[in-house]
Amino acid sequence: MQDIHASKRLGEFLRAHRERMTPPASAARRRRTPGLRREELAEAAGISATWLTWLEQGREVYPSVPALLRLADALRLTPAERASLFDLAGKRDPHESVPDETILPDELASLPREFAGPAYLLDHAWTARAWNDPARQLFAGWLDAEASERNLLAFVFLSQTARALIGNWQDRANRLVAEFRADFNRHPEDAPMGQLVERLTSESPDFARLWKAQTVLGREGGERHFNHPQRGLLAFHQTTLLIASRPDMKLVCLQPTA
Repeated sequence: MQDIHASKRLGEFLRAHRERMTPPASAARRRRTPGLRREELAEAAGISATWLTWLEQGREVYPSVPALLRLADALRLTPAERASLFDLAGKRDPHESVPDETILPDELASLPREFAGPAYLLDHAWTARAWNDPARQLFAGWLDAEASERNLLAFVFLSQTARALIGNWQDRANRLVAEFRADFNRHPEDAPMGQLVERLTSESPDFARLWKAQTVLGREGGERHFNHPQRGLLAFHQTTLLIASRPDMKLVCLQPTA
């Protein structure tokens, strides 16, 4: 349920975007106020003018997802504006899509190389798309040249190398599944994510059990420990950064601790 302030912000947003619209050519010369009239927007969006008035006035009325979709189309909102409309209404846009990840821009692919410690870039399905040499050396079996599996969750749950490498494996596995659940719930119809869940549920009893628990956690940094086969016990502080131009991607950086 929206509070009164949220309703007011939604109303202000709708009114501002309605008033910036170009009025019909037949009415432009004889109109004193800018943009569309409420009646014109209401007709274009298939809603009542009274209901639109209440929305703009910030009354406690709650637009449905279909109504928001029609308003977004009638107002010709950009993708960013459309996202704001749904955010202000406290709803999720069912047409929101994950950006195309088939091509990784050079400026993103080169990001991990800017860090001295291990760093890697994950796509929305948690598959590594770029990494630096320290990450390759740390994550043998995942990021080295011989590895064929680049998905982080598949590495953690299906590789015996991962179970030996990752300190406190059970705790880390629990948290990773809960963090991935948060991402999955934002795009429950995404095919690659769904296929990954089906595969891991089938091949890993540990993953299946944790996934069934429906635990959700936000991604956090903190201490990470590894039992490296050549370098012994290693400790890092992990920080995860989101890319402003590609919020579906995560840059994970590991800073060695003293």
